[in-house]
Amino acid sequence: MVSEKPLSIGSLRIDPPLVLAPMSGVTDMAFRRLVRECSPGAVGLVVSEFISIEGLTRNDLRSHRMLRFHPDEHPISIQIFGGEIDRMVEAAAIVQQTGVDVVDINCGCPVPKVVKRGGGAELLRRVQHLERMLRAVRRELSVPLTLKFRTGWDEESINCVEVAQMAEAAGVAMVMVHGRTRVQLYTGSADWELIGAVKQAVGIPVVGSGDVTSAAAAHERLAISGADGLAIGRGAMENPWLFGEIAAAVAGDTHPASTVDGRIAALRRYRALLDEQYPEKVTSARLRGMACRTLKGFPGSAALREAVSRTRSSDDLLAIVAGFEALPPAQQSARTAA
Repeated sequence: MVSEKPLSIGSLRIDPPLVLAPMSGVTDMAFRRLVRECSPGAVGLVVSEFISIEGLTRNDLRSHRMLRFHPDEHPISIQIFGGEIDRMVEAAAIVQQTGVDVVDINCGCPVPKVVKRGGGAELLRRVQHLERMLRAVRRELSVPLTLKFRTGWDEESINCVEVAQMAEAAGVAMVMVHGRTRVQLYTGSADWELIGAVKQAVGIPVVGSGDVTSAAAAHERLAISGADGLAIGRGAMENPWLFGEIAAAVAGDTHPASTVDGRIAALRRYRALLDEQYPEKVTSARLRGMACRTLKGFPGSAALREAVSRTRSSDDLLAIVAGFEALPPAQQSARTAA
């Protein structure tokens, strides 16, 4: 199971060693706060959705809004992406000025529009360029620098060990490894043996990512890899209580199953958090996505999610799901489907 030993990123203590992984369009301030509230005391570090260095250095308002975080989110890491060294250094300095605890560079995004501009997973094919980038950014920062990357571009070019060793030598304080190649996107299974190879090759902390959808899955993947911690992404999108379930398993406790009432209460809270940041059009879209993901695993959920998917306002959505609060308790005990 997850180590009871805290994770150290430089002088920063991450306890427990469970990280909310960065996800584009998902891990904004509202979602990060919701996950911390659903799994109190069980989230060691949260990471922002990735932010364009071009947007930050060109003073794009939307990019700068993405830098915002609440005081109760510490410790928090902000992730940036791009391919130009000078812009990456400038963007890292902008990020540091926010008072963030960690700056993270994305070297794993597989999306074509990011890769074509030299960022994300494309940097795995330009290791010398990446090394120059990391060294330049490290000189600029006083807070820890971390790097998230995949195992390689494809099965013929697995280079995660090489990249991790280079990153350590360049002054990176922690690496987060997603156990898939760029070509895999999110298909197939994450390779935790490769994550284990990275762990054996470096002295800095290694956090593993990929397919952590339950406490049992967490135990299995750590047993394979020996990683220092876990990063949870898509599992948290469906089940923001997952961190609490894993932490409870470490302590030998049983985490209460989330109920329909609990899920609906979380949606109401998420709506309130979204309203602090966005206009209704954005709030309703993000709330709709969250509802469709979390309202699973109990009788009638398919019909409910179909009805939710057709709503166009937060009020309409919450009115629809409120009807399910009258379900008998026996029908409110199913966990989110893994």
